[in-house]
Amino acid sequence: MSLLSRIIYRSRQFQRALRSPKAPVSDTILLPFLSPSQIVLFRRMHFFEQAHAFKVLQSLRQAGHTDPDLLAAALLHDVGKILAPLSLLDRVLVVVGQRLFPRAARRWGMGAARGLRRPFVTAVQHPAWGADLASAAGASARICELIRCHQDHAASGDLLLAALQGVDDES
Repeated sequence: MSLLSRIIYRSRQFQRALRSPKAPVSDTILLPFLSPSQIVLFRRMHFFEQAHAFKVLQSLRQAGHTDPDLLAAALLHDVGKILAPLSLLDRVLVVVGQRLFPRAARRWGMGAARGLRRPFVTAVQHPAWGADLASAAGASARICELIRCHQDHAASGDLLLAALQGVDDES
């Protein structure tokens, strides 16, 4: 995807988030997919992230997916971002940095999430953080693996992971 396409994509994603309902997704809707402790974890995400996760869930279900681990991973795939939340400016910085300086952006994503590297660290490390948080909340090993790998497009052969990645990339 070109830099301009990524910027347009992120702008549209932000606009959708602004238009998304401010009311949280009800526990009644979440309970078939998440345990009570996982719902508590889900609730710690910013409402933009919750709306995005719910859209990923809805898209997977509309595509006919019913696997409970996949659907739980859809709701929790970005939960690692609660450890170092990203602002809109952070997101733009990451998109531009990854496009213009891909090797440097990967390097900036290593280490502690502080200073100017914080957005890059969050972008790179939130899948692993999220998998650890989900595990601590009682998620299955399969859910945790889907969360951990949701941005690893080199991982191949896993149809559930490919479905999550495809919908996440479009949402």
